[in-house]
Amino acid sequence: MPIPAAGYPRTAAHSPRVQVVETTDSTNADVVAAVTADPAGWPHLSVLITDDQRAGRGRLDRSWTAPAGTALAVSVVVDATMIPPAQRGWIPLAAGAAMTRAVGHQLTGHGATAELKWPNDVLVDGGKICGILAEVVPGSADTVVVGAGVNTRMSRADLPVTTATSFAAIGAECDDDRLLADFLDDLDKTLARLAHDDIDRVHREIEKLCATVGREVTVSLPDGSTLHGTAARLDTDGRLVVEAGTIETVVSAGDVVHVR
Repeated sequence: MPIPAAGYPRTAAHSPRVQVVETTDSTNADVVAAVTADPAGWPHLSVLITDDQRAGRGRLDRSWTAPAGTALAVSVVVDATMIPPAQRGWIPLAAGAAMTRAVGHQLTGHGATAELKWPNDVLVDGGKICGILAEVVPGSADTVVVGAGVNTRMSRADLPVTTATSFAAIGAECDDDRLLADFLDDLDKTLARLAHDDIDRVHREIEKLCATVGREVTVSLPDGSTLHGTAARLDTDGRLVVEAGTIETVVSAGDVVHVR
């Protein structure tokens, strides 16, 4: 399905700037460049949208591609000046939680369940339907660009890996405009709560939503080592605490696999 002729009116109700492009290599790269060149032109919650992203990037610098028209790529500008520095590590988690809830709204009545996988992947019945990448704009530590790629109309045959899924693959419809509007609304409210002393409650809500907590996991760490254990909780910085016997390891970055 091409970009809707009606545009994104619901999304526009939550964003000061909604820019839609037919195709691009990377919405995140485009927005980082645009914010660097014209910060005032890209205020908080400005978005860039496409359904044809050719060279998207995920966490750990993985590539992310999809056939044109089968996935929705969006990048959102976050003004982090309102968020205490100690809470900024929760921005990616807040984005993941917001998208999890937005995807869940789309599945109302369908029977499938949306869950958050640490730190910010969205799963539907265990399959990855959305990945999120948050980047600080170089030279502007108070501005973060949050990019999300959602598998919307991707057929099961087009799914890149067996652990992926899409709305189409599970027989569900996706209203792109409503999905993005719900995402932006939730993200904005959650970030505002982090900024206005509702910190502990936000942390608890995100931890409760995170399906990784309480699971047996394997974590591939950036140094090439592998950690096995139980994901016990999130710490105050949003890092994953993994227990292996009596030893606790705090994970700030890694590739997590849910074992059971």
